[in-house]
Amino acid sequence: MWGVQRTRYADCNGSEASEDTEVVVNIGGVKQVLYRDVLSRYPDTRLAELVDCSLKSPEEISSLCDDYDPDTGEFYFDRDPEAFKCVIELYYYGEIHMKRGICPICFMKEMEFWKIDSDFLDECCTWHLQEVEDELAEIAEKVKTILVDREGDPSAAGWQRFQMCLWKLMEKPESSMPARIIAIISFIFILVSSVVMCVGTLPDVQVEDAEGNLTEHPTLEVIETLCICWFTVEYFLRLISAPNKIKFVLAFMNIVDFMAIMPFFVVLILTSFGAGMMELANVQQAVQALRIMRIARIFKLARHSSGLQTLTSALKSSFKELGLLLMYMGVGVFLFSALGYTMEQSHPDTLFTSIPQSFWWAVITMTTVGYGDVYPKTTLGRCNAAISFLCGVIAIALPIHPIINNFVLFYNKQQVLETAAKHEIELMELRSGTGELAAAPSVHQHVCGAGVWDGTMRSCHSETNIPLLKDPRGGAGLSTPSKDTIFGSTAETTEYFVS
Repeated sequence: MWGVQRTRYADCNGSEASEDTEVVVNIGGVKQVLYRDVLSRYPDTRLAELVDCSLKSPEEISSLCDDYDPDTGEFYFDRDPEAFKCVIELYYYGEIHMKRGICPICFMKEMEFWKIDSDFLDECCTWHLQEVEDELAEIAEKVKTILVDREGDPSAAGWQRFQMCLWKLMEKPESSMPARIIAIISFIFILVSSVVMCVGTLPDVQVEDAEGNLTEHPTLEVIETLCICWFTVEYFLRLISAPNKIKFVLAFMNIVDFMAIMPFFVVLILTSFGAGMMELANVQQAVQALRIMRIARIFKLARHSSGLQTLTSALKSSFKELGLLLMYMGVGVFLFSALGYTMEQSHPDTLFTSIPQSFWWAVITMTTVGYGDVYPKTTLGRCNAAISFLCGVIAIALPIHPIINNFVLFYNKQQVLETAAKHEIELMELRSGTGELAAAPSVHQHVCGAGVWDGTMRSCHSETNIPLLKDPRGGAGLSTPSKDTIFGSTAETTEYFVS
């Protein structure tokens, strides 16, 4: 893209411009020679305003650049030279591409400084910019949540303040030691309840009732009742303290919590109607189904495990790959079950009595389970079985890598966002000077180095936050480089042309 150094600029038509049309700019210590006819292609930009500066007053010139040397006619800009290489592409190619390693938010500030509209940014770079802005919005939301958890809402009334404290106590284990203790107790109750549910099905532990039927041991029932009481109190406390009741009720994990406690009370209500009601066959089947639904409480562990929550979110983002896997398996099951049924009809002791009955054989064969309850007995049937499990291995293996990749990407993104939010909190404490937290940044603010992007900062290298050079006087203070240092003999001179 950038050619070798030349003393003259050759435009796209091959004509050369004379040296008296040169505009010399110094971008952060890197000297570059531009040409007026090129800059004039976009007259509304800052670089185009440098043309014919000899006709402008010193005040107008100083408003266009950071400094100006009238002896050499050199304009000095305290900007990023790497970003400027991307900006100058507009005048040669009509569009701008961001290089790797440049912060998109900072680059947009550079474009604003050079008075270049964002529409000139290429589509691929625009997509990358939108992705970064979405990440910054998530970071800002996490920072806001952390600040609210730490400091609370100062404008909240008495009941709202109590509701917020109760919400932090039940939903934010990291907010305080009592909240962490409650989370541990809840985790223990979940484990105990799951173990009791499993142990209660052992025949050696069960006891006979008056009618001679095996039922759960009374001690296990007491433990189960205590666990359900804890889950019920916990659920209603969380519901009372929830800022948005409808959103709370419709959340997946809260639905799991409700399904874990609902069967106990339904069975209790049915039992209260008397033995005559419980003798009905339909009621007994319903009670048995409700008891089995208690297994849903094991999913309550996901509320206390960030890894399980990440896995759930990764599976949600992999619905396309999972659907592709099911489609592959569905087509294969239908195809190989039909072929197996057709090829096995010639055998007198065939186990393939119908195509729907052959679906079971096709499923366990393509998934390489192979129970052996249904198997082919002809040579063609065995060949069909061999092809089916080979195709099944391929069909299962193809979508697995995208699913794993989605999990890794989502997990890494969550770790980066959490780390960035914590760093932002630390930076806000440092900038406050007194150790108190400042207000949470808005969506358009951006953490970059030691500064936060806002409308007043010109670059990532904030003069008030990021020192560039040590004080030459040997003091503890730090200073930024002066114009004389950058305009010295060591300044790099670069001239670009279009080949």
